[in-house]
Amino acid sequence: MSVTQCKLGSLLIKDHYGEVVEKVCTYLVEHGARALGVLAKETGLQLEQVKKALTVLIQLGHVEYGCHKRGFVEYSARLDRILLHTRYPSYIYCAKSLYGDAGELIIEELLQNGHMLMSEVVSKVWQRLMEVVEQNKFVEEGTVRQKCVDLISTHFLQRAPAVTNNSELKEGSATPTLTVPEEEMYKIPKGMAPDSKINIRKRKLSETGADENPLKKKKTEPAIDEGIYWGVNFDRFHQYMRDQVIVAAIKRRVDENAAMIVQTMLRISEVTTSCLADVTNPVATNEIFEALPKEPAIDQSTLNQYLKILVEDQTEFVSKYSTSGGGMYVVNIYKAVKELCIASLGSTVQERFGQKSYRIFKLLLTKKYLEQKQVEDFALIPAKEAKEMLYKMFAEQLISVQEIPRTPDHAPSRTFFLFNVNADQVCRNILERSYKSIVNLFLRRNHETQNNKRVIEKSQRVEAIAASLQSAGADDAQTAEIEDMITPAEAAQLKRYKDNISKYAIQ
Repeated sequence: MSVTQCKLGSLLIKDHYGEVVEKVCTYLVEHGARALGVLAKETGLQLEQVKKALTVLIQLGHVEYGCHKRGFVEYSARLDRILLHTRYPSYIYCAKSLYGDAGELIIEELLQNGHMLMSEVVSKVWQRLMEVVEQNKFVEEGTVRQKCVDLISTHFLQRAPAVTNNSELKEGSATPTLTVPEEEMYKIPKGMAPDSKINIRKRKLSETGADENPLKKKKTEPAIDEGIYWGVNFDRFHQYMRDQVIVAAIKRRVDENAAMIVQTMLRISEVTTSCLADVTNPVATNEIFEALPKEPAIDQSTLNQYLKILVEDQTEFVSKYSTSGGGMYVVNIYKAVKELCIASLGSTVQERFGQKSYRIFKLLLTKKYLEQKQVEDFALIPAKEAKEMLYKMFAEQLISVQEIPRTPDHAPSRTFFLFNVNADQVCRNILERSYKSIVNLFLRRNHETQNNKRVIEKSQRVEAIAASLQSAGADDAQTAEIEDMITPAEAAQLKRYKDNISKYAIQ
């Protein structure tokens, strides 16, 4: 947990949930687990404000709670979960590409609210779709429910942990134990199947409640899936996006048919293989052949040839597991991700330092440890240029130096200095730079907004007045007169501000 990550987490929470929630979350990130009373005292907020902020953060999964050994409840922030905010647009786009508009809205609702009942999600998404659907068209609620079931069956959604027995707490604990049985993690609640009738009492109340006396409202029955909450399975999204990157790499290296074969192998084992597994579960050749798309058609002999090419390729993305059943194959997830990371690192070096530096970087990856003279000879680069490039990359922490002394005094004249690439360290450094870039975008956007605050507020007031006049039936001349309150200089300033903000867009 670095200072940059803490700063980015603080900015993300403030941007989405306001200053009060951000203050509580930032304190937990910086100081670790704390009790409720300590949080209220140290942050200077009222106890009720801290309670509401913690409620929001726990609902979203950004804060977890536990019982201290002395018996009181303490709260701790999950910075890794907070930083996932930067990937929310990717999750939503992924759901849209797989399951259409309904899938997109389902994921969006769950990301905004953390955990929700399935019936509640379906109801809200159905209403949002009906608001934007074209005239004379109707979206059935069962269609939305089917998309929700599809997301659950493919493990993009999973049940949130719940209290198994509300009346009992674990002995000696001040907090309930939240669990969910493995067999019920992706089990559809009774009555929520696509062909069943959903309980829409909440929507009916919202539609008819305006005409009723609140004092005469009767107590409604609980929803048919009461107590069964669902949330987004982030690991499953990461697995899907990782698989797509692997397929794209195979397509570039071999061709579309090879990519389609690897994609089929990943699709067969995507639900049964753990997200953190080094290799997928073995898949038989016949199983791959039956699961291949009909178009373009690939016969059995062509499939065997492609599998042989993939197995013999030096990247080793695919390996042969056994010869039983016509041959069983696995996708080497760990090796594939490692190769893709190294390729990404090489691309970064080439972009920042040029082709010759990239050649040195690739050489060190291949040869592991080399002296400066060896680098010059192998890379065919003049000594002066090689020395300059090596030390530039060393200053940027893209390469490391291993000292091997020949004498106990570690004298430089009697020491070997071997250059090498520590891929894990370089990946962490580049990730840290990425976080720093996002922080800078946030700060620049906030700076621009603060500098143009007066013009922005004036524009909002003018727009509000013009909208109210239009709703009251005013003519175009009156509306134009109000809009003319923005001077040409202010209009140019607003345009410049909007152009800059669009460049600094983070999500």
